[in-house]
Amino acid sequence: MKKGIESMTDHYDALEIRDPAERERDLLAALPKQIAQAQTAAPAFAKILDDVKPADITTREALAKLPVTRKTELLELQKQRRADDPFGGFSTIGRGTRMPRVFASPGTIYEPEGEARDYWRTARALHAAGFRSGELIHNSFSYHMTPAGSIMESGARAMGCTVFAGGTGQTEQQLEAMVDLKPEGYAGTPSFLKILLEKAEEKGLKLPSLTKALVSGEAFPPSLHDWIAAHGVQGTQCYATADLGLIAYETSAREGLVIDEGVLVEIVRPGTGDPVPDGEVGEIVVTTFNPDYPLVRFGTGDLSAVLAGTCPTGRTNKRIKGWLGRADQTTKVRGMFVHPSQVAEIARRFPEVQRARLVVSGEMGDDQMTFRLECAGAPAGLDARIADAVREVTKLRGTIELVAPGTLPNDGKVIEDARSYK
Repeated sequence: MKKGIESMTDHYDALEIRDPAERERDLLAALPKQIAQAQTAAPAFAKILDDVKPADITTREALAKLPVTRKTELLELQKQRRADDPFGGFSTIGRGTRMPRVFASPGTIYEPEGEARDYWRTARALHAAGFRSGELIHNSFSYHMTPAGSIMESGARAMGCTVFAGGTGQTEQQLEAMVDLKPEGYAGTPSFLKILLEKAEEKGLKLPSLTKALVSGEAFPPSLHDWIAAHGVQGTQCYATADLGLIAYETSAREGLVIDEGVLVEIVRPGTGDPVPDGEVGEIVVTTFNPDYPLVRFGTGDLSAVLAGTCPTGRTNKRIKGWLGRADQTTKVRGMFVHPSQVAEIARRFPEVQRARLVVSGEMGDDQMTFRLECAGAPAGLDARIADAVREVTKLRGTIELVAPGTLPNDGKVIEDARSYK
């Protein structure tokens, strides 16, 4: 076994291996307090959970009767209250020592970061990926505006690791740092890790210290896992969001993702709040026990399903199959969410545009964005101006294709995910 790679019986703490009935009792016992915190300290939830008696919410059946607040709704509520509260009444903490950082995700959605140790709870996922105290992690998640870099760094520091803040881009400079600093592992998107390994191979650079990676932000298909493993790096994935922190994480068994100990996860029928039977695909809905940002029944928009049985590593929490698509048309491109509302915003800026459709194509890890826009009599330079607007609104680059009115399918889609997931 390589140094630092998790053994099948090595766990982060005793919470991971407790009796499932004990875990369920603990989660349900914590629910009333969290709901009361949301009602009394987060004005948005005071309205959403109006007339709810926290003491009554002690079962999953009672929880399932509460409304689901989806990411798109959070965005709209933030926008409505932006003049007096950029967090839309969802944060229970204010600026100062209790809120050391604020982040922005595409939309734009603002997220607070509290002062708690391992605020995003990612140390557990790093441990499962084989990282140990005293090691160096090369962190290539974004440090610019979005919380991705901090999500991983806070967990790494909590478990005693040192972090190199690589961020995104600048492939050659990042490779130089890897050669000089000799990190034990990598954190970032799987596609960028592939780019780094390809560039190292092209330049004849050796990275013998780099043996493991915790990846997220994109799908991690078996083909990409196997390619990375063939280049000496054992990749493990986790599922986390800027709103909730860690939701689930992969182990050395590579059989689904184990749900984190700090959240209560439901799988519901898309478009409703009704839980589906284990094994049925539905939307992931999460209740977090973070008192600073107490999201109750937060709909992620991601699809998954509960796997039968428990993890071969001895962890006893439920497992999910991983990311199986989106419950709505919001999608991730190069690790960043793109919302239908952003496509609409781009189209509204140009009177010549009658209809717009974003097509995301390419092999996983090589996402390509094409904006197809119906225009009548497009003036010269319109495509360049639209391209600038795409970069401004989504923070990503895309190809612009102007088409004649009536060209786009009449199927209601604003975002089409045409990528290959093989």
